[in-house]
Amino acid sequence: MVARLQQFIVLVWLGSVGGWVVLWWNRSAVVASLGAVALFTAHAWVLAIEFVIAGRVNRHGGTAPPSRTQRLTAWLAECYLSPRVFCWYQPFRQHAVPDTSYHDDRRGAVLIHGFLCNRGFWQPWLRELQRQKRVFVAPNLEPVFNSIDLYVDEIDRAIDRVAAATGQAPILICHSMGGLAARAWLRDAADPTRVHRIVTLGTPHAGTSIAHVARNFSGRQMQPGGEWLARLVPRPGQAQRIVLTCWYSNCDNIVFPASNATLPGADNRFAPGRAHVQLAFDAVVMRETLALLDRND
Repeated sequence: MVARLQQFIVLVWLGSVGGWVVLWWNRSAVVASLGAVALFTAHAWVLAIEFVIAGRVNRHGGTAPPSRTQRLTAWLAECYLSPRVFCWYQPFRQHAVPDTSYHDDRRGAVLIHGFLCNRGFWQPWLRELQRQKRVFVAPNLEPVFNSIDLYVDEIDRAIDRVAAATGQAPILICHSMGGLAARAWLRDAADPTRVHRIVTLGTPHAGTSIAHVARNFSGRQMQPGGEWLARLVPRPGQAQRIVLTCWYSNCDNIVFPASNATLPGADNRFAPGRAHVQLAFDAVVMRETLALLDRND
């Protein structure tokens, strides 16, 4: 569903650019060119608004404020990566790197995407895991826009597949909303030790201010102080038996304040100057996260 929706958006976007050029070229090449550039870079201005809002909220977010250079670099990275993900990887390349079907006695991974995404989001990670000959499964969480709780069964099946192929509890690697889906699985799991560790990248564990404008079910579940998020917190006396590693950034343009991407008692790792999508494409984040596959703690 996500792939088809994004295919439609890409075609409309490119059609609008082409239509504008055809309409104006004979009248004014300058107007045609400027209009095409404006339409083609529209996402950059939307991202700029997000960064401005995030910057203001993060003044009181409990993390070191980013420098102007960090904010500019993060914005440029997100301007480049967002079309790559949402206009190519997800709509047209989601099955380019299939889940592995072989057996291996090393620990494997389940990769869980975020809101308005599909398994195509993880292409660089899947290629690296494929290169390492690791077992991995990257499920699609659908139906989109519905309750995050509906994704628990899909995650459970993915965990079973990786565990059956390796004989070991896998690591869950999650981006954004995917981390909340993993925690929903953890909340409901009869045996949490079926998973070795959960790693989250830019996950709104305490919600995100941008969710206040959400008009869909899963978006509203990510509002700070919401009832659904409160149900993910372990009850008094309920031990948290899985290590959680939480990557967060002071330049995250979706999850803000930045500290909302952390959890008390977790292995919280600060990645300064990274934007929301950029967190999942950062070489250091990927290398250090995949290194956890070989750790037994």
